[in-house]
Formats: sequence, C-alpha cells, structure tokens
Amino acid sequence: MCLSVPAKIAKILPNDMAIVSIDGISLEISIALVDELEVGDCVLVHVGYALAKIDPTEAERTLELLQELGSAGERGS
Repeated sequence: MCLSVPAKIAKILPNDMAIVSIDGISLEISIALVDELEVGDCVLVHVGYALAKIDPTEAERTLELLQELGSAGERGS
C-alpha cells in the first residue's frame, strides 16, 4: 500500500527542493512535480516528492485522522 501525507511548505530551496513540516517534523523534499508553490502551501508528499497542492483544511483533517488511526493501533496491540 502506498501512502501520501500532507505537509506544509516551510522554505523553498534552489533546484526544485523545499523544506516541509509534517506534524512538526522537518523534511527536505522535491517540488519539481508541482508548479507555483509558495511558503505556507500544503502538499501531499510521497517518497520525498510533492505530488499535489492541497487545501490546508483538508491537510489538517487528514493528519488528525492519521493520528487517530495510530492511537487506535496502539490500543489494539
């Protein structure tokens, strides 16, 4: 199964790279596949690449759901 996660762009770097924040964790990714991104935009990230720009509200909702799934998995163990 493949999973992409929402992230917020914290800094645009040279050569189509950016620093993003995923639930407080910083990661350097490629933004070569998505046009016209700015600091503060939310993107879906998969294996180090931004795949699409997404709505910030949807990004937050998805992160909350992922946290709930993680918590449910810990309780079920």
